[in-house]
Amino acid sequence: MLTFEEKIIYLENSLNKTEGNYYDNFKEDIVIYFDEFNTKNKRLNFLNNFISFTEIDNWVEKISSRIVLKFDKESEQINYFIYDFIENG
Repeated sequence: MLTFEEKIIYLENSLNKTEGNYYDNFKEDIVIYFDEFNTKNKRLNFLNNFISFTEIDNWVEKISSRIVLKFDKESEQINYFIYDFIENG
């Protein structure tokens, strides 16, 4: 079973990994949203719901896709969009 700290490290590495695609720009926004990747950051508590690295990868893919498809930068702020996704899926 993964520790909370392992999940945080994996998420940070995953978000900082560039793949040369359109999602990379949005991953930067997500990194900025979380600000600090440590166990004291309450914004990262959602990671407790995941039991594997695959689930974290799927989450990164899903939020990146959601930003591409549904985020309207003219009427929303990215931080509110990310917060809503974390809270409501």
